[in-house]
Amino acid sequence: MPSVFGPEALWTADEIAQATGGKVAGDFAVTGVSIDTRSVEAGDLFVPLVGVRDGHDFVPQAVANGATGVLAAKVVDAPAVMVEDTFQALEALGVAARERAPQCKRGAVTGSVGKTSVTRAVEAGLRLAGKAHASVKSYNNHIGVPLTLARMPRDTERAVFEIGMNHSGEIVPLSGFVQPHAVAITTVGPVHLENFADEEGVARAKAEIFAGLQPGGIAVLNADNKWFDLLKAEAEKAGASVWSFGEAAGSTARLTGFSVEGEGAVVSVELRGEALSFPIRQTGVHWGPNSLCVLLMLEALDVSRETALAALAAFAPIEGRGAEKTVRIDGGAFTLVDESYNANPVSMQAALKTLGARKVAGRRVAVLTDMLELGEGSAAFHAELAGPIDRANVDVVFLAGVHMKSLWEQLPPTRRGGYAEVTEKLTAQLAGAIRPGDVVMVKGSNGSKAGVLAQALAALDLGEQG
Repeated sequence: MPSVFGPEALWTADEIAQATGGKVAGDFAVTGVSIDTRSVEAGDLFVPLVGVRDGHDFVPQAVANGATGVLAAKVVDAPAVMVEDTFQALEALGVAARERAPQCKRGAVTGSVGKTSVTRAVEAGLRLAGKAHASVKSYNNHIGVPLTLARMPRDTERAVFEIGMNHSGEIVPLSGFVQPHAVAITTVGPVHLENFADEEGVARAKAEIFAGLQPGGIAVLNADNKWFDLLKAEAEKAGASVWSFGEAAGSTARLTGFSVEGEGAVVSVELRGEALSFPIRQTGVHWGPNSLCVLLMLEALDVSRETALAALAAFAPIEGRGAEKTVRIDGGAFTLVDESYNANPVSMQAALKTLGARKVAGRRVAVLTDMLELGEGSAAFHAELAGPIDRANVDVVFLAGVHMKSLWEQLPPTRRGGYAEVTEKLTAQLAGAIRPGDVVMVKGSNGSKAGVLAQALAALDLGEQG
């Protein structure tokens, strides 16, 4: 509907009230939606959620930071739409955003590994193809998904949403919010096992993404994953057409080659029987199958192959997920590979395999911190990394965290670079051990502070020191 505030308005106060069942207390229009005063931008609608702290306490700060209206459950000193419950109102606003954009083709991505990177790469293709919308950061939970929907402009042509979970039953309502036309499950592995009886439980929880799939929708699944048959059966039960990717014979997109060349790689694929090779700006071996997942998702969302390949050719590694930096030190420089955002047994093995495939002038150095939420099998999962480390010909290993002690005990003395139970205490050992020509890969769970080590290594750069 036309707005007196101009076509750039995301929501008017009247539209917000209509969507949420609220009452207008001061007219306004907004160009964005925020739940955090630290990220409020001029023109935003501020939604104060009630949790450990009551977000209403931060309304003055939100207004000072530029918010033009508030979705409030308490009287506030600002233009507002008054509702009974701000979280339920945010959900309702998200549903209204979806309903007012019937032309929008929506995709959703989940998986134990790679969902954020795949979502970002799909987004890159959608933005090349037209008016697009996507999750920011890892806004993939019960707050992030409706918030992302609420931010979606009415003229959006295509959108992609990241969907995550820690427990069974969490994905069903999120898929219901998005009501996607296409979904992807990147892979299923031993993640969040402390909340599940076994890995099959994780697979069934990921399959919940089919719950909201539109009739005749498309499910993009990893044919190389051991849970493929289970996921395929669940997808078909939901009425989906299954498109598969991987090295397995019969895959819709079958990976036939992956070769690192310079600062990127060339992927070879047999796509629906047609041989195809294309460049990407990634060097991680997991980007072989990931790129095929992206290709199929973009096809499912009506993006041309030419546009999809152009997006993949330009899509750079994300900070904390494979981004590289040349760090200058006395006598030369070393390469820092930042995989510090998160880790589990599947992604850890992929990162080590990638490190092993690299040509190095110096040493291959792995800096690893604890993998979290692995339940009773945590010690074994950590200890078993000794095998992938050996196969990757890693020269020296630095470890931090109580769980990584299990791996430390499995390493031969020749590979032991340093160990600290507390992550921050490893920084000094690292600073004195890295040499010119080394390739240093940092990986661990976000909660185990792998990022602290990546930042410390980056800070060694002589060009950035005062």
